[in-house]
Amino acid sequence: MTAALWGGTPVAVSYSVDLLPPVAVSAFRFGLAALFMCFWCQLEGSSRKLLRSETKWILGGGVLLFFQITLFTIGIEKSNSSHATLLINTFVFWIVALEHLVLKTLHMTTRQVMGLVVAAGGVLLTFMIYEERQDNLQADSPSLAGDLLLIGSAAILAVKILYTQHVVKRMPPGRFILWHDIVGVMFFILYTSLFEDFSKWTAATGEANFSSQVTAAFLGIAYQGVLVAGLCFAIQAHLLRKHAAFQISVYSFSTPLFGLLFAFAFRADPYSSWLPLSAVCVAIGIILVNLEPRNKKATSVTAPATPEQPQHPANRDQQDQPGDHTDQANQ
Repeated sequence: MTAALWGGTPVAVSYSVDLLPPVAVSAFRFGLAALFMCFWCQLEGSSRKLLRSETKWILGGGVLLFFQITLFTIGIEKSNSSHATLLINTFVFWIVALEHLVLKTLHMTTRQVMGLVVAAGGVLLTFMIYEERQDNLQADSPSLAGDLLLIGSAAILAVKILYTQHVVKRMPPGRFILWHDIVGVMFFILYTSLFEDFSKWTAATGEANFSSQVTAAFLGIAYQGVLVAGLCFAIQAHLLRKHAAFQISVYSFSTPLFGLLFAFAFRADPYSSWLPLSAVCVAIGIILVNLEPRNKKATSVTAPATPEQPQHPANRDQQDQPGDHTDQANQ
């Protein structure tokens, strides 16, 4: 269920940015997420009071959240839901690459290398296709600029997951997520007030379907803030108390497949026969990277967009993704 909900995030964002500026959408989304985290901390009986020694960790997390989500929402506005769902899920491979090449905390197996190669092939297909029947006047036509922003967002998400993994060993995960959401919202509001306008909203006010557009935009925000950042987080946290991270993370392969299905079903994204192949390549890559190694505990990298749990070196944080390893976000 969580994989399906995460897969629907790009579609929800697309409906919201049809009418609202992208970074303003992020402010609404993580405002709701912060409210949920207040409730979660209360439910867990953990203090929401921020200690002075934790300020630096919160600021770092808030800055990463701001840049990752800003690139994600602007990327979706300039591209489309189907490309977004494929490209944001490459965060898994960025984590593996960073842990192997930079942090030296992971020694990649032959299977994991094969997974990276297969997934990279899927991503290249996404860049090379640009739909045979693409109409430049169509609202959800992808662009190279938007896709590059989404790749950048996936890379920052990987850094954020590894950062969160490090931080939750030093402060409670719930408090970290709550306060980094709050810091992120402050940055989103500042950016919106300086660089964005509500011209799309103003232009749509005279249209006959304006009320339905407003409903779709705010349902999209509620989906992102309540279902993804809220319900997915709670389910993930519950599952992690009973199951190992790799047992959960291996199912994240279905996220790009669900995302593609929702993009075609709800947004009527331009279709190419190559896009499903691209999604399958990314999904196979995720499986190969996350499968439990024989005779040793698995290092797993999970799906994008919720927070929880300070374990596992090769994991991911989600918030859009802290998930099994605490985070998105997120996606």
